[in-house]
Amino acid sequence: TMYISKIQINNFRNFKQKEIDFNDGINVIIGHNNAGKTNLIKALSLVIDTQKSKRLEVDDFNKNLTLAELKTTSPKISIAITIKKGNEEEPDDLVTISNWLTKLDSSYEADLTYEFFLPEKKEEDYLKEMALIADDAPKAMDQAWKVLKHNFIRFYTHKIWGGDPINQSIADNESLQKFDFQFLDAIRDVERDMLTGRNTLLREVFDFFMDYEIKIDGSKTTEQKHQEIKERKILFSEKSDVLITELSGRIDAGKQEILSYAKNTGASFNKAKPNFEGSISENEMYSVLKLIVEYETGIKIPATHNGLGYNNLIFMSLLLAKMQVNADVDYLDTNAKVFTMLAIEEPEAHLHPAMQYKFLKFLSENKKEKKVRQIFVTTHSTHITSAVSLDEIICLHNENGETNVGYPKSVFLNENGTENIKSKKYVQRFLDATKSDMLFAQKVLFVEGIAEQLLLSIFANYLDKSLEDHHVAVINVGGRYFNHFLCLFDGEKENTIPKKIVCLTDRDPERKEKPNGKFKKCYPFEYDQDLTKFEYQTNPNADSFQSGTHPNITFYSQPIGTGKTFEYEILINNPTLDILLTDSISNSAEIKDLMILYSTAGTTPQDLLDKLNASTENQRIIDSITANATMSEDEKKKAIIAARYLNSVGKGENALELCYALQENLRKKGTADFKEFVVPPYIQSAIEELCQ
Repeated sequence: TMYISKIQINNFRNFKQKEIDFNDGINVIIGHNNAGKTNLIKALSLVIDTQKSKRLEVDDFNKNLTLAELKTTSPKISIAITIKKGNEEEPDDLVTISNWLTKLDSSYEADLTYEFFLPEKKEEDYLKEMALIADDAPKAMDQAWKVLKHNFIRFYTHKIWGGDPINQSIADNESLQKFDFQFLDAIRDVERDMLTGRNTLLREVFDFFMDYEIKIDGSKTTEQKHQEIKERKILFSEKSDVLITELSGRIDAGKQEILSYAKNTGASFNKAKPNFEGSISENEMYSVLKLIVEYETGIKIPATHNGLGYNNLIFMSLLLAKMQVNADVDYLDTNAKVFTMLAIEEPEAHLHPAMQYKFLKFLSENKKEKKVRQIFVTTHSTHITSAVSLDEIICLHNENGETNVGYPKSVFLNENGTENIKSKKYVQRFLDATKSDMLFAQKVLFVEGIAEQLLLSIFANYLDKSLEDHHVAVINVGGRYFNHFLCLFDGEKENTIPKKIVCLTDRDPERKEKPNGKFKKCYPFEYDQDLTKFEYQTNPNADSFQSGTHPNITFYSQPIGTGKTFEYEILINNPTLDILLTDSISNSAEIKDLMILYSTAGTTPQDLLDKLNASTENQRIIDSITANATMSEDEKKKAIIAARYLNSVGKGENALELCYALQENLRKKGTADFKEFVVPPYIQSAIEELCQ
């Protein structure tokens, strides 16, 4: 069915000039705080919400305008939406937008443009006053905005144009009234809005659903339906008259007393005197119906005693019911709405994660059943993001005042331009509630394992930096799967979210026996040592996206020849730091001895090798270190300790213990008990890049 396919926003709040595409159906608009989610919904409402004021203030202009721009012409806000024919068409669709068409072939498009501008006759005065502001005045911009605020904003006017705005054809109000745009903001007082029968929302809904079984009975003609409902109304009126007569009788004696006061105050002059009587209709009886919540146990409580979240759900269901009322042609005839839209800001504000998920499913069902045409949800809930498809997400990202829009559905492409279904499926599966944080953070650090994920934040603290202060999400991709995710963020491609991305990947040297052996892991001190017998390689990812070669993505890894993995690198840089020997490290006594030997003056690599227990792996270390002719003695000693540590580490548990040990040590900073910890240089570079 017909839907809003895009919005073009110029000079409104954080949008200087931006076009945003929408889906037919659900649009989940996400982004970090102040990325412009609410402003986008506000922009939409300025065009199509007939209930809201269209008047704007000086603060609604985009503040990135230059003084030169303000001096050239008065600022104007313009917001244009394009309405497109969808897959299925409802009979009233084309009629509603026929006056605004910009394209009519097998499909059609129509434009509506809201403009907030200074009338032509005031432009000359405006330019004169702006010309008085010196370009080099210390607060020239402040002055310019003040002139606009105090002298001109009151003359500003707004119009909604239908079709191409060049034609200046005003959109007819009757067609605009066919749009039903319901907006639920994040801070809503649902008790005030909903919970008494006097409330108009509840009354309208009651009114529509009263005698609903007759209204939806397909076997009856419209005439029969009207007749049956009329008979019910008469019956109700007769019954209520009995009640009122009884009420009048009971108050009769008291009434004389009350009226005697009226007489004495002079209220009954000209022989006219007040009296009490009345009849009552169903409509007036609604105010007696209070919304209550009944539990299975039979306990009833008023809805005002509910939690906020529960009441929000009830309120939203009522609102959707009202939208159904508004769109019912049989009920409202020509006043029925043709195009119903629902915008919800931060549904997570009052709903716990399971409820958020349920609520989203409920919205999807409503869309399927055509109770609402298009849905816009703004959120920074990772639970909601993980529950929707990538196709439904629109990402807003604000960098240095410039707003970018990303469409995750459109970024997964192979080199030849076809869709990269494998990467898209991988990312869709991967984006659970913790991982979808990558879509909200200002910057992202991708790592390969749990140890880096847990430790990077502490490493930053050792460098007097904070990943949290720079809004960095640390995401563990569980291996070398970076490329799937880089599709989302590669700033050189279209529709991506070009935020700062840093990837930490292990060097992972390997060798294979010539001519046709298989590649197997090897130690850095074995790398390139026997070119006649072996062929060597390292992780090809490690040298992609070198620092400064890409606008927003950088890879960091350990150096070739000495580097292997994250844990190995920690020990190469901290060969005597015994707090690294946590409880879960096997062989910790042996490694402790190696550390002591390293610190002892005059020891050789051989002294350390002599300490190794007898095992196949240790024999390999002994043979390779002894045969290596390129490393210094110090490098060899460090490598022996790092290799033994790497072979003694169990991944997950050790990472947690290491985290705790390094945190405890950091607390002692400034005391004699503090032990120096050297952050591996490649990690230091990554942290510095993220914390600029």
